[in-house]
Amino acid sequence: MVSHSRVIEFRKVADHMMSPPPELLRYPILLCLMLLTTIGIAAAGAGGSWELLLPSIGISAMHMQLLHTDRVVIFDRTDFGLSNISLPAGKCESLSFSDCSAHSVEYDVTSKSIRPLTILTDTWCSSGAMLPDGTLIQTGGYNSGDHAVRTYNPNSCTQVCDWVEKNQGLVQKRWYATNHILPDGRRIIIVGGRRQFNYEFYPRNSPTEASFNLPFLSQTNDPGSENNLYPFVFLNVDGNLFILANNRAILYNYLTRAVVKTYPVIPGGEPRNYPSSGSAVLLPLRNNTGAEVLVCGGAPKGSYISATKGSFTAALNSCGRIRINDPDPQWAMESMPIARVMGDMILLPNGEVLIVNGAGSGTAGWELGRDPVLSPVIYNPDKESESRFKIQNPTTIPRMYHSTVVLLRDGRVLVGGSNPHSHYNFTGVLFPTELSLEAFSPPYLSADLSSLRPKIVAPESHARFRHKEEFLVTFSVEDLIDGNSVMVTMVAPSFTTHSFAMNQRLLVLGTRNLTAAPGGSMYQISATAPISGNVAPPGYYMVFVVHGGVPSEGVWIQIMGD
Repeated sequence: MVSHSRVIEFRKVADHMMSPPPELLRYPILLCLMLLTTIGIAAAGAGGSWELLLPSIGISAMHMQLLHTDRVVIFDRTDFGLSNISLPAGKCESLSFSDCSAHSVEYDVTSKSIRPLTILTDTWCSSGAMLPDGTLIQTGGYNSGDHAVRTYNPNSCTQVCDWVEKNQGLVQKRWYATNHILPDGRRIIIVGGRRQFNYEFYPRNSPTEASFNLPFLSQTNDPGSENNLYPFVFLNVDGNLFILANNRAILYNYLTRAVVKTYPVIPGGEPRNYPSSGSAVLLPLRNNTGAEVLVCGGAPKGSYISATKGSFTAALNSCGRIRINDPDPQWAMESMPIARVMGDMILLPNGEVLIVNGAGSGTAGWELGRDPVLSPVIYNPDKESESRFKIQNPTTIPRMYHSTVVLLRDGRVLVGGSNPHSHYNFTGVLFPTELSLEAFSPPYLSADLSSLRPKIVAPESHARFRHKEEFLVTFSVEDLIDGNSVMVTMVAPSFTTHSFAMNQRLLVLGTRNLTAAPGGSMYQISATAPISGNVAPPGYYMVFVVHGGVPSEGVWIQIMGD
């Protein structure tokens, strides 16, 4: 029997399958099911569109980070075998091993071009965060990389930018850990990892600074499955860390090393972290409204062990939403229209959440996922609970284990990866290694909304502001403006891997005095930068003007430290 959520998924896809694209011919059973569900069923409308940017970037996009230069750093792992892109001339001679292919690239969003980068230590299942100056700090991995710290500084170079590696930069092995920038921007915290029930900071305050035990991580470890790797970590507006692992969460003061609050178990008790791999976001932050976390999807208890034995359990379709600063916080449960494991959740500039990628059954891990979920879903947190989810038009490319997404400054979402194999494997497997790069354009980018779309004139790109500073945003709109539907948002670019976008946050800025400005269809509005690093750590953010739910192209700004 096909589940209700699966029928909905196929129904939405079927409208586009009357002339099936060649990619789907690799999955005849899936294609037949899609077509069969159209019989006697009127399909509801879907939205959004897909564009294949590059058929191959040479590697599989296991990890991605958007930089303030509008370039995306992408990498997989050094022990996949030979990739499909070579290192630059002269680079190979400096390596201590025979693989002269690249396992990291830089993607230029504007030119759609790829430049190979050099990583020496193994980045498999690692983590990352951005420093306030835009430098990517990337930590951990496997074997040669489990203690490594790698930096990528786009400010110090042009075409010769590359990774700088410090092999013993960490105190503990960090494999499947989570990073978060701290409120002052000076350090990042690195939480957990396989058999690491502790956390540490980078850089250390002193060479002798050790790691710190976090018993919560051992308490949430399921024997034989773990289900608490890549914990979901969010910086709360009070400066504490919300940490969710498996099926429950704590609020943690990393300064005093104390649990401030323990949250209820998510109703149903099902695991949400790797390898059961749901996803989570910190919902948009508004002035004086507190913080709210949304967790969606995953796999039921026992799914990982079952999958290793060839039995693939249907994924979860449930979401839990919790106001983490309430006096008595409780989970409010919702149901997605499509069950999903290994999905990615990314905040869109208008405050909605895109849920994309993943599978309908199984778990994360080598060859352990089945039933690719091709249709994204958009979640609107401000609507009534029964009308928050909207299914979008499908891709034709399955994005299974080791897929990633990042939000781009133009409002599109960059989608890549999928390699459920221990090496690059392109033939004779259910889901071949995927080297392509796509972009999903949410419905707000449709041509019929262009007259509503703002265009930012000021501030200029890379303008600098301090916390609490008021600044003027000048923008144009072709159509008549609805002053009640204008807001200014600020989005931190995420480091995304394994179904979690680290350091992702969206702020709805306080605004006042929307007025007409000189020139046709020009307007000005005063916006105020967030009040502190607890709300918005120093660093680069994309600022958008949103009008009637339609965002402008973003402008990079830099929030300076105090």
